[in-house]
Amino acid sequence: MINKQDAIVRNYIKELGADIRAHYTIDPEEFAHYTIKRGLRNSDGTGVFAGVTRIGSVQGYTVSDGEPVPMEGKLYYRGIDLTDIIRAHGEASTFGYEEVAYLLLFGKLPTKKQLDHYNRMLSAARKLPEGFTEDTILTLPGADIMNKLTRCILTLYIFDSAADDISVENVIRQSIELIGRVPVIIANSYAAKRHYFDRESLFIHVPQEALSLAENFLHMLRRDNHYTQAEARLLDFMLILHAEHGGGNNSAFACRTLSSTGTDTYAALAAAVGSLKGPLHGGANMKVMEMFTHIREHVSDTRDPDEVYAYLGKILDKKTFDGSGKIYGLGHAVYTKSDPRTVLLKAFVRNLVKEHVLPLAEGVNPRPSSADKCALAALAEDFALMEIIEKQGIRALRTRLKDRKVICANVDMYSGLVYRMLGIPDELFTPIFAAARMAGWCAHRIEEILSGDRIIRPAYRAVAQRTPYVSLEARG
Repeated sequence: MINKQDAIVRNYIKELGADIRAHYTIDPEEFAHYTIKRGLRNSDGTGVFAGVTRIGSVQGYTVSDGEPVPMEGKLYYRGIDLTDIIRAHGEASTFGYEEVAYLLLFGKLPTKKQLDHYNRMLSAARKLPEGFTEDTILTLPGADIMNKLTRCILTLYIFDSAADDISVENVIRQSIELIGRVPVIIANSYAAKRHYFDRESLFIHVPQEALSLAENFLHMLRRDNHYTQAEARLLDFMLILHAEHGGGNNSAFACRTLSSTGTDTYAALAAAVGSLKGPLHGGANMKVMEMFTHIREHVSDTRDPDEVYAYLGKILDKKTFDGSGKIYGLGHAVYTKSDPRTVLLKAFVRNLVKEHVLPLAEGVNPRPSSADKCALAALAEDFALMEIIEKQGIRALRTRLKDRKVICANVDMYSGLVYRMLGIPDELFTPIFAAARMAGWCAHRIEEILSGDRIIRPAYRAVAQRTPYVSLEARG
């Protein structure tokens, strides 16, 4: 609802719109003239080196004779291949996010004793400060969970008697608390949103001590607290995939940039959340599902690759969907031939479809019910359409780029589909991403504090023409 004063301001700005844009728009040739690396990208699309890190390694190409050579993507957490971590916990049917968070924070895999101690600290951290839910979440509910999460993280500063202490010991203590508390904040914020904005019944659940992060989130999210171990392990799998992605991604870099100033942990992590919200970063998972739904509603035969290709061409030409000209879920700043997270996700979903096993079922159900068969059919249909969008989207992009860049589907292409399999509402896709990435962000903050040793301050070339000051009376 726009009030009268807002309408007056909007109309005034609208009248000046063209003039305002003229003062802010810079000719692209200016960037080329001064050899500006827009978006901190080199001319070949690779990132400008801004630092070194031991936390995460994202590999999407090799370099030969100074030129990038595409390769199958690899992702390492503290030097350990993500695929090996996923495989190990999958084979053992164990929860792995807590172990991964420990690895990122402390630099090495924990012993059983260390992991048990860490889990106890994490469990204790899940308790929010006295009155926090009532005064911060319920009194001022928000329709956007990411914005609400940002406000809540900043508010936690008030409850921390050592909020400005940036010693490593204190920042790790704050990090453990944030890793534990953020999922609780997200669940409670969503409950408040459902109640105050969607007019549904309010229910707030208390996190349980013995449960993993994934189990606790499902316990808090659902009205009846019910979830299966298969569901919880699937969510744990997603949390591991999103825990870390190097220091060059926008949100980690935002966290490191703020950390380089000596600011507090809550300010630095709130900035990372704000960055992740953007549809060109973590918010892309929601945009993918919006695009997916749009295509399904506007393409008469979604099984016809050529028809899907033609419609994707309209999206690229800014003639439909959101007018951005983007096919969300395709392309990545580093990965070329493949995103390893996407490879893992697709293999998981394809196996569900192939084996006729519901993602929410405990074990294999050799005789699925009619309802199960309907759910499996819908999953198979959605997955098939997503694969067509991926293949035809890459085809459409390559036609326009004339093979200048190797393109693959990134993790956002399929993550929303998996969350929907878990019955998780679309508005929680990116907040869950933030909960998972909290461990990686905290690790990057600590590394920046210990090793950065200089405020991050890139330069901008000033191109405004020198203009004399004109008195008010002479301006006409």
